[in-house]
Amino acid sequence: MNPFNEKGIMSRAFKEILDYGFKNLELNRMEAYVADGNLKSKALPKRFGFLEEGKIRQAEWLYDHYEDEIIYGLLAKDWK
Repeated sequence: MNPFNEKGIMSRAFKEILDYGFKNLELNRMEAYVADGNLKSKALPKRFGFLEEGKIRQAEWLYDHYEDEIIYGLLAKDWK
């Protein structure tokens, strides 16, 4: 097991990126593209209020096969 797993590092980094994008850059929208088979990565945007908006079929070559990507979106007005 990776010693950095389960430490909340990605959650803290993700939150900082969202704060910076919405507050400092005054972005209206941010997106996250996640491989459909990566359950932990799919949970991250959902935890921060992103909505699943679509799927791009076979968008990413992962190891030995193509993987669908799920598109998540979050609007500034929905960021807390």
